[in-house]
This record gives sequence, structure tokens and C-alpha cells, in this order.
Amino acid sequence: MVVETIERSCEGSKRRHVNGGDIAVPCSGEECSNGDINVAPGVSAKRARVSREMTFEDIYGADALLNDDDDEDDDCDWEPVQAPMEFVKWCCVNCTMSNPGDMVHCCICGEHKESGILRHGYLASPFFKDTGLIEVEEKYGGSSSATSSTAVGFDERMLLHSEFEVKAQPHPERPDRLRAIAASLATAGVFPGRCLPINAREITKQELQMVHTSEHVDAVDTTSQLLYSYFTSDTYANEYSARAARLAAGLCADLATDIFTGRVKNGFALVRPPGHHAGVRHAMGFCLHNNAAVAALVAQAAGAKKVLIVDWDVHHGNGTQEIFEQNKSVLYISLHRHEGGNFYPGTGAADEVGSNGGEGYCVNVPWSCGGVGDKDYIFAFQHVVLPIASAFSPDFVIISAGFDAARGDPLGCCDVTPAGYSRMTQMLGDLCGGKMLVILEGGYVFCSFLE
Repeated sequence: MVVETIERSCEGSKRRHVNGGDIAVPCSGEECSNGDINVAPGVSAKRARVSREMTFEDIYGADALLNDDDDEDDDCDWEPVQAPMEFVKWCCVNCTMSNPGDMVHCCICGEHKESGILRHGYLASPFFKDTGLIEVEEKYGGSSSATSSTAVGFDERMLLHSEFEVKAQPHPERPDRLRAIAASLATAGVFPGRCLPINAREITKQELQMVHTSEHVDAVDTTSQLLYSYFTSDTYANEYSARAARLAAGLCADLATDIFTGRVKNGFALVRPPGHHAGVRHAMGFCLHNNAAVAALVAQAAGAKKVLIVDWDVHHGNGTQEIFEQNKSVLYISLHRHEGGNFYPGTGAADEVGSNGGEGYCVNVPWSCGGVGDKDYIFAFQHVVLPIASAFSPDFVIISAGFDAARGDPLGCCDVTPAGYSRMTQMLGDLCGGKMLVILEGGYVFCSFLE
């Protein structure tokens, strides 16, 4: 299948990108306006427009997109798909709202524009440069010893996964999430410092195919040939996204091995894009590859017989459930808003318990409304999660740690506090001698999950 994007390269010429190639195409001689789309010879305006709008739902199999039987009459009322780019000086790292460049504090929540952001390297915000913040790496940049009890996986290249345009209302899953967490850990001297850093590697296609179809893996890899693209309306990719997803999955895989084999006691995968919505053959919900599923199967390859995955992201991990719904060696427990199937992604009802011999190894705790807090989660842990998990007796525990159920998160609208998350983590750590991997999923109000 041929995927084309066309862009202006200079006055009087265009560049036509075909399957990653770059071909200069002369203009017709007419001066093009900013609103015109550049169309190569032999490519109808409608066809070029479809390429411009293309999502990766199309790459998965909609061959009709590039059908040459175009009705040129449809082009008379064509307008550019994308609105003109609006430059935003800075976006709040707490509430994610955009602010004018002359504002020092967020006009919505009052957060200082320089809070929680390092000023150099990939950790520097794209919206402002010389912030004058203390370079905390100089103070806490020493390497940790291999005897550290906790490992942290992080790689700055995952920050390159981002939307193509700077928007007035930025995407909630954006690089500033990791910038804020990394800066907070560095400021506290936790990482780098007291934790063991894990060097990132890109996971192999063979490892990904333990979880996903080869078609899905290839579709994600194809994004590296495109300036920007979408799998679904909320799941974007740019030319760096495929590598970021491979790095995230590779870090989770290596952390799982290191923890289970005893090199470290436990670990935290500070990764993006997140993963728990990514299924066997699809990307969705901001997720490209399923990091938790990869970690579970790699842990089993290292010798773990039983793996427990607890998912406390406010959204049901439909991808993780799909991957393991027939697997009796992996117990998946999810606590999430459901509201009778009206809360995204609509799956995760209590009667979804597994299938084809895996019945009982998928446990859903669906909340019927928002506003649930520490007491609700702790009660569910004490009366549902821990009794079932203890009976399962896992060798290894993975937490799909979405923090969008945290107090103040605009997507979750729940009320879990840092103390609540700490208590749940402690409960799960007692199950298998502390052999536990925490993997970042969602969470979009930075001050909430930074605590």
C-alpha cells in the first residue's frame, strides 16, 4: 500500500513523500496560497486530501482510501482539514491549560510556569527555554550502585513522541508528563541518585509478537515514515513514536527480568506512550504497545509461573484483558469507572471474567460513578483484590499505575490521594516478597501524581 503526504518545500516546488521517499515535484507556476494543498501530478485533490487526513485505522486495511475512482466534483467545497497553527507560549504542568506568554502563573490554577520542569536537554519545555531553574542533575547526577533496591526505567527519547502541532488545548498525554515526574524525582534526589537507572533498549519485533500480531507491530513501525498520523482520533503518532513505544516496552521487559531474577528488589517504569488499552491487534486510548503484557510474559520467560497484574487506572485496561482473558497463569484485576458501560472504553463489567478456560482469572471492580476515593479503593482491596490475589499466590506483581483516579484529575473525576496509592502499593508488595514492577499508565494533573 502506498502512503503519500505532500508538503511545500520552497517557492515554486513541492515535495512528495512516497513510502518514506522524498521526491521534488515542480509547481504549476501559479502562486500557491497558504490555504492551498500541494498536489503532485496524477494525484487528485480528493486523493491528496484523504492522505492528509489518514488515520491508522486506514492503514490497518481500508484500501479504498487511495482508490483512483474519485469524484472530482466533490472537491469544489474542500477546505483544509487542520486549523491554522496557534502558537502557545506555555502550558501549565499541573492543569494542562494554555497561558499567554506574559503570564507567570497559570490563570486557571495558579501554578508557576517554571515549576517541575528542567531547563536543558530533552527535559526542557518546548514553550520556554532559559528558565533559570537549578540544574538538579549536577547535584544528584551520580550513578547508583547495582545493589540499589529500586530500579527506575527512563529514557529521554520517549519525550519525542508528541503531537505534530502546538495547540491551544494540548493533548493530555504529552511529553510534559514525564518531564514533570523526572524533574520531581531529580529534585528530591531520588532519581538519579538513590535508585538504579536501567539503560533503555528497543524491544525486538519477536518479543512484541508474544503480545501483538505482526500486522499491528508493522503498523506502529510505519509511523516512523510519516510526519504525523493517528490510529484513532485520540491516539496520535509522529516520526518518533514507534521508537518511543519500543523503548517503553523494552524498559518494562528488562525491569521485569531484573526484578524477578533478584538483581533489584522492585522497579518503576517511567515510560510513555502508555499501554493498557493496546490490544492484540489494535492501538487506542493513547496506547501503542501493551507494556504490562510484555513485562508479564518476559517475567514468565525468566521463570515466573504466576503473574498478577493489578490495574488501578481509572479506565478499564481493555487491551490487557483481551490479551490474557484465556490465560490461567496471569491474573488480571482492574478497578475502574464503568458506569454501565458509558465510561471509556466501555468494557470491564463485573461479569467479564475470562473465557475458554481462563474463567476466574479476569476480575473487574467497576465503579458506577465518579468521586470514589481512598476508602472505596482500600475496601475493594481488602475484600476483593487481596483475597483473590492471595489465593492465586503470584510469583511476580505488575501494577498498571494510572493516576487519573487521583484527586483533581479532569478525566477521572475521582478522589484517590497519594496516601491511598501508597497503601495499595504496600498491600500488593506484601504478596510476593516485594517482587513488583510499577508501570506508568494514565494521569493528567501533574501535581496529583507527582506526590
